[in-house]
Amino acid sequence: MINIHPTAIVSNNAKIGDNVSIGPFSIIYDDVEIGNNTSIASHCVIYNGARIGNNCKIYQGVSISHIPQVSKIQDVHSFVSIGDDTVIHEFVTIHKASKEGGFTSIGKNVLLMAYSHIAHDVKIGDNCIIVNAVQIGGHVQIDDWAIIGGSTPIHQFCLVGKHAMVGAAFKVVKDVPPFVLAGEEPMRYIGLNSVGLKRRGFSSQQMETLKKIYKLIYDSSLNVSQAKDKIKELFPDEPLAKDVIDFIDRSKRGIIPR
Repeated sequence: MINIHPTAIVSNNAKIGDNVSIGPFSIIYDDVEIGNNTSIASHCVIYNGARIGNNCKIYQGVSISHIPQVSKIQDVHSFVSIGDDTVIHEFVTIHKASKEGGFTSIGKNVLLMAYSHIAHDVKIGDNCIIVNAVQIGGHVQIDDWAIIGGSTPIHQFCLVGKHAMVGAAFKVVKDVPPFVLAGEEPMRYIGLNSVGLKRRGFSSQQMETLKKIYKLIYDSSLNVSQAKDKIKELFPDEPLAKDVIDFIDRSKRGIIPR
């Protein structure tokens, strides 16, 4: 059963799952797929290329898969992918990818709070929280379980590692490593995201290992390359060490300082 308000405009070509509701004055374009048990409130516009999963909640005024805000861009056949159980609050904007066949992707069980903006080609992992009015530039990658505090701008191409937490209203212009708390202006490493890690079941031993890893990076006389080599030497079979090293290897803009 599909519940479409009489004032909504829904293309007959759109693929809509079971038990979907679409609210007043919302518009669903041709090349759209919406999964089962998803609700779309009033005044939303879901443009071509949107691929929305099951059990999602999309509140009023949301815009999904519109053309990127790039000067002189050509409108291409690209996509936005939104995973199951994701909640998108009022007036969020999510732009599709800038290249033919590309994806802007939002993972499963993500919370996007009101007025946040997800630019073209962004990749957000599972279980992330993007707080009110966060502004995410193009090609940013945010890994699983990260939390971005309210009104934070993230520069294009930046990376945020898994289980990291970025404080509210601090701009991100360098990459934020996994498991850390980042804040202040200019943004710096504050310490581990201890509260978040404990809530997610990290053991005392794991926390102590991460402290030792980040002490080598931030509280020693070593530069980042030297610290990375030392971590490999001291923690050769440690998965957490591998996570940190892999992130540093991915970083193009450099990681935040101490």
